[in-house]
Amino acid sequence: MEGTPPEPVERQPGDQRWVLHVDLDMFLAAVEVLRHPELAGKPVVVGGRGIVNERAVVSTASYEARELGIRSGMPLRAAYKKCPDAVFLPVDFPVYEAASAEVMATLRALEWGGVPVVLEVLGWDEAFVGAGDGHGPLGDPEAFAQEVRAAVLAATRLHCSVGIGNNKLQAKIATDFGKPRGTYTITGATWFDEMGDRPTRALWGVGAKIAGRLETHGIRTVRDLAAVDPQELVGEFGPTMGPWFRRLGRGVDSSPVDATPWVARAHGREETYQRDLEWSEVPDAVRALTQQALTDIDKEGRPAQRVFLKVRYRNFFTLTRSRKLPEPSNDLTVLADAVVALLAKVEQDKPVRLLGVRLEMTEPAGGY
Repeated sequence: MEGTPPEPVERQPGDQRWVLHVDLDMFLAAVEVLRHPELAGKPVVVGGRGIVNERAVVSTASYEARELGIRSGMPLRAAYKKCPDAVFLPVDFPVYEAASAEVMATLRALEWGGVPVVLEVLGWDEAFVGAGDGHGPLGDPEAFAQEVRAAVLAATRLHCSVGIGNNKLQAKIATDFGKPRGTYTITGATWFDEMGDRPTRALWGVGAKIAGRLETHGIRTVRDLAAVDPQELVGEFGPTMGPWFRRLGRGVDSSPVDATPWVARAHGREETYQRDLEWSEVPDAVRALTQQALTDIDKEGRPAQRVFLKVRYRNFFTLTRSRKLPEPSNDLTVLADAVVALLAKVEQDKPVRLLGVRLEMTEPAGGY
């Protein structure tokens, strides 16, 4: 490893000078509080069907619930043990989709530098905001971030936090520093002061497994990652991902804010069963999930070219199998038979807790 990290990253030609990342605060729980004002200030947990003794996980928890140790992804049973007095509510997809659409429409209507913003939607509750072509002086980004927060609140009664950066990576990371209901700025000039001594997992795009692989090379902090010899990462992660991880460590991201609508590559369905399935029941369950996933890809108008199977056993060990179809198809029998055939490639010695089926579609005209 090199001993000294690079100097703070300067903006490269073509990069946008300022990027905002808008993230709604405790989105699902906040929408539920708007529907049920009497829940304001109470610990609210949204997940599954809202039934605490069923197998389901927390989708979102209010800040009051988070203070009690409840986190997204936690089993509802565990959340209930931490706070039996919390209000548990079922996930209501149509309501959240409608609220998200209202938020995104509000953001698209904003102007920055005298022209409409460029909006890149990341999901229900977050988006990047960039300056459109031909803009004038952008002014203080903090002031515009406050304008964004005020506009969203006025239109939807939902609070959001805003991260500000010289690129999307910096803005995305900055948002967490400003939560809840605030703004925060990380730039090339402040990157190492803010992030240098933090663990690599603090980076957007680095999870526990990647962080573990980095640590085997003595790379524990963002500063370590920024200073590493790129060839060392190439040996571990390959010629594309290796240099990309080092760029993350340096706070570099040249990708533009892109308003191009997201196009799905695949659709999948999975189910955690309230009772472990015996293997005699698994094929029928797989066929049912395949039918649901087929309904989703039919809406896209593209046939499947590859099928995936996911199996989680009683002991939580999870594996996946896949195969490419001889030719693309949207025939239920063909697809279901292909997924069921993958069951022969997994051990059938333990009851099944969860099954998932994913159908990868052919590329749209013109590619992705």
